[in-house]
Parts: sequence; C-alpha cells; structure tokens
Amino acid sequence: MHFTFLLFFTLLSSSSRIVLGQEQQGANPYYVSLLNNSYLFYAAQRSGRLPPDNPVPWRSDSALNDGSDHQVDLTGGYYDAGDYLKFTLPLAHSITLLAWGGIEWFNGYAKANQTDYLRTTIRWGTDYLIKAHPEPNVLYVQVGDGEVDNNYWGPDTNIPSPRPSYSITGDSPGTDIAAQTSAAFASASYLFRHMFNDSNYADTLQSHAEALFSFADTAMPQQLYTEAVSASREYYTSSGYQYPLVYAALWLYRATGNASYRDKASSYFDQFKLYKHQPINIMDWSDPAGAVYVLGAQVDPDNTKYKDSAVYNLDGIIHGNDVCGYTNGGLLWCGQESESNALVPAMDTAFLALIYSSLDTSKSSDYIQFATSQIDYVLGSNYMRTPYVCGIHMNSPRNPHHAGASGGTDISNVDTSPPEEEHVLYGAVVGGPDHDDKFYDQRSDYRQSEIALDYNAPFQGLVAHQLSLDNVNDPPYASITDPRPFVTRPKAPLAQWIVAVIVIVIVFVVAGALYICWWKRHAIMQRCCGATRRNTSTNYPLEPHQKDFS
Repeated sequence: MHFTFLLFFTLLSSSSRIVLGQEQQGANPYYVSLLNNSYLFYAAQRSGRLPPDNPVPWRSDSALNDGSDHQVDLTGGYYDAGDYLKFTLPLAHSITLLAWGGIEWFNGYAKANQTDYLRTTIRWGTDYLIKAHPEPNVLYVQVGDGEVDNNYWGPDTNIPSPRPSYSITGDSPGTDIAAQTSAAFASASYLFRHMFNDSNYADTLQSHAEALFSFADTAMPQQLYTEAVSASREYYTSSGYQYPLVYAALWLYRATGNASYRDKASSYFDQFKLYKHQPINIMDWSDPAGAVYVLGAQVDPDNTKYKDSAVYNLDGIIHGNDVCGYTNGGLLWCGQESESNALVPAMDTAFLALIYSSLDTSKSSDYIQFATSQIDYVLGSNYMRTPYVCGIHMNSPRNPHHAGASGGTDISNVDTSPPEEEHVLYGAVVGGPDHDDKFYDQRSDYRQSEIALDYNAPFQGLVAHQLSLDNVNDPPYASITDPRPFVTRPKAPLAQWIVAVIVIVIVFVVAGALYICWWKRHAIMQRCCGATRRNTSTNYPLEPHQKDFS
C-alpha cells in the first residue's frame, strides 16, 4: 500500500514539473525536479499582473494599485511569506543569495536546463526593486499594513485595503536596507552580465546598486531603516548597518572591478572592528555577517582578515559553541535562531560552507561533509522521514502556513478550514521541526509551517550545487516508502502550569480536610480524656476559667 501511494504521489509531483527542454544526460532527476519546484514556489509568490505563461493556475493578478498612495508604481515583486505583505529587506537578501548561488553553481542550472527559470525568478524581483528605487535617495521598503493583512485569510482576489507604502529618504535614511538592496542589485548585475550575457540589464542594475550604496554611505545619520519606518519594526528589523555596508561594497567590487569599492569595504570592516567578531554570526536576512566573511575571502583573497574571520565563524557554528549545536537527528541548531525556522540557519550555513570550501583546501572536506549532512536532513534523512519541501513526496508537508494555497477563508479556524490545503504549494520549504526533530504539519504553527522567500533562497543554491557535481547520490526521500511517524504535540507550558496549579490546589484541599478531621478528632479525645483525669484527681469540678494542669 505504501508503495502504491508513493508511486501515485511521485506521478502527481512529476506532473507539476515544467521543463523548457530535456535536462542534460547525467543530471540527477530528483534534484532537477527540486530545482524546478523551487521555481514554482517563487512563481506562487508573485504579486502584480501575472505573465501569460504563469505556471500556478490558482494564482491571479493582485495588488494592482500598490504605490498609488504616493503616485508610484509598486506593482509586482513577491509576497514575502504566507500573507500578502511586501518587504524590501528579506527580498533583497533573497535576491542576493539566489544570484550568488547562480554565479557559483550555474553549471547545475545548465545541467537541469533551468537557467531561464533562474533568470525569470531573479528578474521578477529586481524589476520590482527598480520600481521601489525611483530616485537616488528614495527606496520603498514595505507595501501593505501588517495589522490589516494579518487579519485576512483567503485568496489573492480579496486582499484587503488599504495597502500603504513606506519609504526611506535622504531626510529619513535607512543605512542597512539601502546597503542590502545595493548588494542585491550588484550581485544580480554580475549574474546578468557574466552568466546571461545581458549587459544592458546588468548596466541598469549596476547603476541602482551604485546609487543606493552612495545613499547608504553618505546619508546621515547612519541608522536602521526601522528608525525611519516604524511600520516595519514588528516584522523585519535588522541587527545593524555595519555589515550591510561592507557587503554592498564587496559586491560592487565584484560587479564592477572598481578597486575603490574594495578599499571602502576594507575600511568599513576595520572601522567597525568586524575581524573575528563575537558573538558568532548566523547569516540571515537581518545579518549578512557570515556572508561578508566568505564573500570577502572570495573577492579579496589577499586580505586575510576575511579568510580568518570566515573560518573563525564557520568553525564556531559547525563545531559547536555556546549558541550552536545539533539535534539528536543531526540538524544544526542555533538556539533562538533556530526556534522560529529551524531549517533556515542550517541551510544558510551550508550555503556559505560550500562556497568557502572551494577557497580553502584545508577546510574543504570538513565543510562539504557538514553541508551534505544538512542537505540530506532537509530532504528526508531525519526522524520524521520527511523532505521538508512541499509537493515532492507523500511525506512532504501538506499544510504550509499560506493564505492563498490553503483555500480557506476562516481566519479563526485556519487548521480545520479546510482540513488540508486546497492547493499544493510546490517547492516551498517550510520552517521545519522542533529541537526534538518532530514536525506536526499544523497550518497555524508559523514556526514550523511558515514559508518565505528567504527559506528557498539558500535551498535553491544547495540544490544547484548538488546538480553541479559529477556524481551525486539520490536525495534521501527517493528511497523512503514508509509514512511519516505519528507524533503528538507536547502540552504547552501554560497548560502544564495550569495542571500543576490544579494538582497543588487539590493536594492542599485534601491535606487541609485531613488536618481538620484530625484536629476535630484530637479535640474530642482531649475533652473526653481530660474529663476522666479531672474526675479522678479531685472531688471538685473546675470552674470555666480555670486550667487543668494535672
């Protein structure tokens, strides 16, 4: 029965693939399918007017008035996660990783015959970022009101209004996000110039990258963008602007070859004292520190401070420290960083480790082994026998936290309305398991079941890396025929406290009742026995106010 179900699901999943042409002989078909499905995920996240070849039939044109409150066209781009908000910071981070992965492992995309998908995915994002940067010192950083959007659960045809747009300006700057977006433009510029031979579009991207870096470098005060845009503070606040400034300068040096950007990166690195910085930095959308170390070692190899910091940081993460360790199943676990989306720190670190492995032969074997173990975990080598990618296996997550895919409209009952997603969100990587390697596939559990642009960005690079290898084993899920084990969620801490309080109250009540019974019995015995003693010790009864000391 398990085999029959697996065969059916494999055929269903395969039917979702959209192939521009036959992949090269020798390309692992499972990784080809994974790369294709990741493209489908990004297609499912598109905002704006969809193209005629839209591959996701349940998606519609949406949010066609974005930016109208400021007479700016902000249509397009990607919805950030399972809702309908658009944020520039995680988009810029995701575009940078997608471009970087494309640069490093373009051969993997070519073997899978999916270079056009890479181009389409990145350009849909960069075209939007161009719109979001209408003037040198203006960058739109958010579209949509979180309070309004988070009270809506349903399809893209009824997205609620208003959808206000928010920007940073020369008078209210945001150093961190201007620099991060500059890095996105610069990395994409390199990709389009050197991999796609599209110098015209690369020039456009480069001009935006340089303008935004100048904005970040010169606009004062240098500050976090959430100081200027408080609406974003609850959702995407970065950890600082120091690393983003270095990151943007390094990417501009790589994209342009202009040594002044290399020197600016080095100067900022020293000014902010980033050498072997403590504590250990886990790369994500809020903190590109780990990426800065690896990119610096890659593009400025003679400047050993980058290499030293990269090894210090990666070794600290991979080999354990006060922050990071591993679950019993082998997933990298970095404390609070892993609580909200366990797979992302593991994939981000694996991504950087693989890039650095080609720069340092002394670390190559160690870092490749680590990265491979994390890739295998994500793809089924785990306690749950689950590849944490939607739509690729019978054990894949079936209830990602996604308003459009769910098919439901009842925000108060997202887990049961409907019981299972109406649409398969092919290719989406979910947040992942808990520290006990358990996954509950519950739609309302955003920590485990949320999806987001930045989850798939490192994942897609890791898949392209696997495809670039001459020989690669099938991913673990290819041989899994048993269903996911049944697990029950432990009681919430609050519920445990309530139970404990109830038990304590019951114990006190019972103890109190027993004490009262004992006291009454003791009092009766005292009166009875005391009267006997008094009657035998004297011929005169005691007065009420007298004490019996006999």
